[in-house]
Amino acid sequence: MSVIPADNASRRAVERRGLALFMLVVVYTFNFIDRQIVGILAVPIKADLGLSDAQLGLMGGLAFALFYTGLGIPVAMLADRVSRTWVITGALAIWSAMTAACGFAQGFWHLFLARLGVGVGEAGGVTPAYSMIMDYYPPGQRARALSAYSFGIPIGSALGIVLGGVLASMIDWRWAFIAVGAAGLLLAPVFRLLVTEPERGRFDAVATSVRPPRLGEIATALSGKPSFWLLSVGAACSSMMGYGLFFWMPSFIVRSHGLTLLDASFFYGSILLVGGMAGMWAGGWLGDRYGAKKRSRFVTIPAAAFVLSVPTYIVGVLTPTLWLAWVVLLVPVALGLVWIGPVISTVQQLVRADMRATASAVFLFVNNLLGIGLGTWLIGALSDALVLRFGDDALRWSIVAGTGFYIAAAILFLLAARWIDRDWED
Repeated sequence: MSVIPADNASRRAVERRGLALFMLVVVYTFNFIDRQIVGILAVPIKADLGLSDAQLGLMGGLAFALFYTGLGIPVAMLADRVSRTWVITGALAIWSAMTAACGFAQGFWHLFLARLGVGVGEAGGVTPAYSMIMDYYPPGQRARALSAYSFGIPIGSALGIVLGGVLASMIDWRWAFIAVGAAGLLLAPVFRLLVTEPERGRFDAVATSVRPPRLGEIATALSGKPSFWLLSVGAACSSMMGYGLFFWMPSFIVRSHGLTLLDASFFYGSILLVGGMAGMWAGGWLGDRYGAKKRSRFVTIPAAAFVLSVPTYIVGVLTPTLWLAWVVLLVPVALGLVWIGPVISTVQQLVRADMRATASAVFLFVNNLLGIGLGTWLIGALSDALVLRFGDDALRWSIVAGTGFYIAAAILFLLAARWIDRDWED
C-alpha cells in the first residue's frame, strides 16, 4: 500500500478546505440573494400589490424572521448530531423553492407566507457552516475564515439588489424571484457532491462529550456566560439598523434622489459590494491580529467601528449630492460589518465544539428576531409616521433615527469585553 507524503497530504487538506470554504461562500451568497432581493423589488411590489411601507416591512422582516429564528435552534441541534453538509444541502433546496414561490404571489398574505417559507429553509443554512469552518481552520485563522465566509453577505446582498433591479426592469419582479430560486435549486446537489464533512473539534483542546449534548446542557453552559448574551443583544441592535438599511436603502434612493429602479440597484449594490467586503476583511484581519494578544479586542474593535459609523451614515444619508452620497456611504457600510468575523469567532469559542452549531443558533435567534423582525418594520413604520411632515424624505429621516441602534450595540459590546477572558473555552 502506497503512503502519501506528509507534504502532499497537507497540501490536499488545504485544497479541500479551500474548496469547502469557497462552496460555503457561494451558498451563503445565495442565502443573501434570496433574503435581500425583496429590498429592491419592494418598489414594483408596492406599486403592483398596493402595499404600505409598514406591510412591506412586515413582509421583508417579520415574515422571514419568524421561522428563521424559531427553527434555527432545533435545526442547529440536528447539525450538532448529523452530517452538516446534508443539513445545508436540504436547507438550500427549501429556501430556493420558496423564493421561486414568491413570484406567484397575488397579494400581501401570499407573499408573507412565501417569505415564511424562505425563513424555514434559511434556518439551516448558517449555523452548520459556522461549525464546519471552526473544524476546517485552527485558532489564529478562524476570524479571517469566518470573515471570508461572510463575504456572502455583501456579495449576495449586492447581487440580489442588482439582479432584482435588472430582471424587474427587463422582465417583471415575479420572474426575478423565480430565476434566483431556480438557480439555488441547481446549486444544491453540486454543493453536496463537492463538500466533505470535517471531523468535529479536531483543532480544539477541550474534549467533546461522548454523546451529543442535550438542549438543557447547552442552556446551562450559556446561562453562565454573560459575554454571550451581551454580544447577542448587541449584535441584534446592530442588525436592526443593518438589515433595515439592506431593505430600505434602495427605496430611499428612488424616493429621495429620483433614480430609476435599475440605477438605484447599481448604486446601492456597488456600495454593498465594495464597502461590505472591505469591512468584512478588515474585521477578520484585525480580530486575528490583535485578538490573539488580548481576547477582548475581538469585541472592542467592532464597538469602535459602530461608533464611527454613526456620523458617516448621517452625512451620507443627508447629503443631496448623489456622487458624494456614494463615496461617503462606503465608509459606514464597511464599519457596520467589521463585527461579523471577530464576534462570530468569539461566540464559537464560548462553548465546546459539539455545542457550536446550537450556540450559534441561539445567538442568531436573538440577533435575527430583533434585527430582521423588528428593524425593517420599525424603519418602515417610522417612515409612514413621518410622511405627512417630510413627504418623500420621510424615509431619509427614519434611517437617520435608526443609527442610534449602532450606539446601543457599541455599549453592549464594551460591556461584553469585561467577561471574554472568563467565558472563553480554550
